[in-house]
Amino acid sequence: MSLIVNDFVKTFGSLTAVNHLSFQMDASGVFGLIGTNGAGKTTTIRMMLGLLEADSGEATWNGRKINRESMRFGYMPEERGIYMKTKVREQLEYFACLRGMKKADARISATRWMKKLGVDQYENMTADKLSKGNQQKVQLIAAVINHPDLVILDEPFSGLDPVNTDILRSVIKEMVQEGKFVILSSHQMSVVEEYCENLVLLNKGEAVLKGSLREIKAGYGHTRLLLSADRDVSAYAERAGLIALNKRANETEYKITGDEMAQSFLKSLTDAGIFPIKYEIREPSLHEIFVEKAGEAK
Repeated sequence: MSLIVNDFVKTFGSLTAVNHLSFQMDASGVFGLIGTNGAGKTTTIRMMLGLLEADSGEATWNGRKINRESMRFGYMPEERGIYMKTKVREQLEYFACLRGMKKADARISATRWMKKLGVDQYENMTADKLSKGNQQKVQLIAAVINHPDLVILDEPFSGLDPVNTDILRSVIKEMVQEGKFVILSSHQMSVVEEYCENLVLLNKGEAVLKGSLREIKAGYGHTRLLLSADRDVSAYAERAGLIALNKRANETEYKITGDEMAQSFLKSLTDAGIFPIKYEIREPSLHEIFVEKAGEAK
């Protein structure tokens, strides 16, 4: 199975929201669609699913244009869209039947998902009586109730407390284990870094970075050094050309050009009789890469 987005373009008047965007997903797992607010993520998703007509380009699943007839997909939009004055079970079964499930199967699936996400006690309540977190869980159930092959989650962790965040994380992991294709759209880089093996970074409708997260980070090399010592080493760092990025209570993060600079700095410390408590060289985080690439594109 494969998902291919080929040369999407979408304009709104003089604004180009998505500009010749292409990417593909060749294996199950979680794919990251990331970018700043207004970068074109939601517009891309809506074009993929046929909810918004593209000016040019297309999205295909196994070579066929994506629609309800060609495949089962689930979409959890950033703007929540459940019926506030309708009972939870009633609307979940309704959504399932709209997507081709038989009434009996819809009821079984709704029961299973409500128990899994801990909202079964609210099944006969109208959605407006639920907390925002529980409304969000109902929205998630509506997206996955018909056992879709492709699941698109647009900012799914927005507004969730830590308990509900962990519940959603477990659902995503379960979907991956079941071989689902999951597209995660978010600007929370820690979430994307936790789940996504591959990604595309959008800025002003254009892909400024895409590919394997592991390869992207490796391509930057070792550019960060975390140091903790029992005395002030700022003068040594300045002489070595290190740039202090963050100073915390018990450690400092420096920007370095690579391993050679880090090793030279360490030698200058040990020659002075200073032996660091912590000395960690690492690649930049996705958050740091995101800030750098988004800034470059301005």
